[in-house]
Amino acid sequence: MRALRISLVAAVVALLATPAAPAHAHVVHTVTAGETLWSIAAASNLTTRTVAAYNGLSEDAAVVLGSTIKVPSVAEGQAALAGGAAAPAATAGAGGSGAAPVTAPAPVAGAPAALGAYVVRPGDTLSALAAQTGVPAAQMAYMNGLDPAARLLIGTVLKLPSGAPAPARAALPAPAARVVPQADPVPTATRLDAAQIKALAAQHGAPGSLAAAIAWQESGFNNAAVSSANARGVMQIMPGTWDWVNRNLAPAPLDPASAADNVRAGSLYLASLLRDTGGDARMAAAAYYQGLASVRSRGMFEDTKRYVDNVFALQGRFGG
Repeated sequence: MRALRISLVAAVVALLATPAAPAHAHVVHTVTAGETLWSIAAASNLTTRTVAAYNGLSEDAAVVLGSTIKVPSVAEGQAALAGGAAAPAATAGAGGSGAAPVTAPAPVAGAPAALGAYVVRPGDTLSALAAQTGVPAAQMAYMNGLDPAARLLIGTVLKLPSGAPAPARAALPAPAARVVPQADPVPTATRLDAAQIKALAAQHGAPGSLAAAIAWQESGFNNAAVSSANARGVMQIMPGTWDWVNRNLAPAPLDPASAADNVRAGSLYLASLLRDTGGDARMAAAAYYQGLASVRSRGMFEDTKRYVDNVFALQGRFGG
């Protein structure tokens, strides 16, 4: 009995010593073009069901451009799933999006935003943006799948060089509408699972668990994902990277609308980065996010370090 009393006292002390979770640890997310409830949840390594429950939505609800979604902490999400208090309902439409819930690995810290993301403002030109960020206009056009002679449309999402100075108009409010350049690879409503991604990666020279971790971090295995920096598909391939992989690494032409070929392209690119870094997996993962030349010349940015930490936390959950 004495031992039982001691155990009970110890348990009470432990409970009292545990800090209370903050009442509102959620993050407010503003919906951008092309996003779905599934992609918003996947970006924070949560299930669609968790985010839907926390916001008082059905799992197949369509989110509306410019509306807000509350992305819960793990504890808040678990409470919502258990029938506890949810966040006030977000502004969202009721139409079906076709999104299906997925089983996610245990959550890790949220993925950092894409480096170099920029939305074209009124008055921007490709040549001016290129000059301000220190790259040739033709190179910027190539990376983003643009016609260098065409006029830039307001709202176009662009990838600028990682770590480059912010364009002069970056301080101005970004347009609400988003324009994704028509270029390969093409986002399609397809999802792969970890086993498929690991098998495809292994066939193309990349460690399966590392490729799966990058794919989950980048898109949540969703080939419909388009980032704020114009990257597309499961492995978030830029148009210029897609073309380079096709020309230099792919044994046969890749289908730009194929989720499997998106993984093949990402795996071939990852394998090339591993070769270029002497097999240093952390450096290769950093280069996948920041760019190899930038990592070599400037070191890993703080966002890159967080990205790499997330990837390696996920890799263990995919068998790495």
